[in-house]
Amino acid sequence: MKQATFVIIGGGIAGVSCAEGLSFLSPDKTIILISASPTVKMVSNVKHLTKMLTEFDVTEREIEALNETCPNVNVIQGFVKSVDPNRKYVYLENEEIVEYEKLCICSGAKPKLIYTNDEHIVGIRDTDSVKELQRRIAASKKVVIIGNGGIATELVYKIRDTEVVWVIKDSHISAAFIDPGAAQFFEERVYGQIEGESAEGPVKRLKYVISNEVNASGEDKTGAALGPDWHTNVDLKGVLQHNKKVTIEYCCELKQLFPGNEIKDKEWPVYVELTNGKIIGCDFIVSATGVVPSIDFIKDTGVELASDGGIKVDWKLESSLKDVYAAGDACTCSWDLADHWLQIRLWTQARQMGTYAAKAMHCSVKNEEFWQDFCFELFTHVTSFFGMKVVLLGLFNGQRLDNTYEILLRVTKGQEYVKLILKNGRMQGAVLVGDTDLEEMCENLILNHLDLTDVADDLLDPNLDIDDYFD
Repeated sequence: MKQATFVIIGGGIAGVSCAEGLSFLSPDKTIILISASPTVKMVSNVKHLTKMLTEFDVTEREIEALNETCPNVNVIQGFVKSVDPNRKYVYLENEEIVEYEKLCICSGAKPKLIYTNDEHIVGIRDTDSVKELQRRIAASKKVVIIGNGGIATELVYKIRDTEVVWVIKDSHISAAFIDPGAAQFFEERVYGQIEGESAEGPVKRLKYVISNEVNASGEDKTGAALGPDWHTNVDLKGVLQHNKKVTIEYCCELKQLFPGNEIKDKEWPVYVELTNGKIIGCDFIVSATGVVPSIDFIKDTGVELASDGGIKVDWKLESSLKDVYAAGDACTCSWDLADHWLQIRLWTQARQMGTYAAKAMHCSVKNEEFWQDFCFELFTHVTSFFGMKVVLLGLFNGQRLDNTYEILLRVTKGQEYVKLILKNGRMQGAVLVGDTDLEEMCENLILNHLDLTDVADDLLDPNLDIDDYFD
């Protein structure tokens, strides 16, 4: 049996951030991180764009690399079978037992596949699934992508030399992040690369390798989630030479699948019937319809779960089980959230929560006073859609505002899309597409709750240096 003061389940961004935080805060304590994959996700090159908005690189490295930077962290590769919170044991599938004083569950999430056991369905979550996607794309002429989140959006843009049918249940693309106006702004980028723009582009924030190792059990087990810009150095090229076509099927969902051998005069290996009545043939289907927390190993312990399947955690990220914490995609925040913060299962929050959980666990062991981190005051996220920088701040889509708010909009075709959300004269959120240089101003205005009634008309005037208003 192995023992440690702190045990972390999960080798993704949340788990590794937690381990690194604990290693720094408690260098005299033993730490064990259990990773299902032979590699772990490590954050580097952190760049603070504003006080709260951060960009970073994610590098997938062999598990020994974490021990090099954090000498008191021991990484075990294995699959967790169950947890006994009474004895404080973690049982692995290889019959190994790990005893903990404090446990943090950072096991992430797994794809919510539309059909779980169909060979024609591919879900995208970890680097193993990306390898499978590459293999299939390389031999494909036509693919159907179902879903309207970040992964689906990235795939539609990055797949080349293949016909793409994008099936979404909403009336506009990327509805989880942008409004119909921004969707229209991106329209020309949906249907192909902008003239003069490289399809490959630079590798912005992610470098990773794909392991050739296969799970010993042969079972379907996902590794750590992909980090930001996972697609930038992945070749997603089909067999149609310099010929990409994108068709979007709006306001519909998958009704059923038909294997090709069930269709008379079949042309494709699989056919999808949509709720709009269309039947579409393709080589395979990408299911990008979201994720569900990957916590099956702890469900039988009586831990309290949220309606979305995540482990309910309080403001210290502690679960209903004593000395059991959770961070990242595995947890659901159940405290009274700050006015401008939302939980969305993204890599930025996984990093924040992992580091924060480390502080909470350290202070608990040391019996030290602990305060909530300022990162939970404002939702911030930076990513890229269709090759353009996208910054989301606060209630960026008017969440929780009961559709009673004002929108200030500035659009320069092909260059920028700026949307500011105000209620009662105060900024509540922002969507910034392109190199707007407005991130810091918007962040400060949201946090400071300034009354902008008298200057609202000038906020987006490109001829004014609006920062002068707030010096």
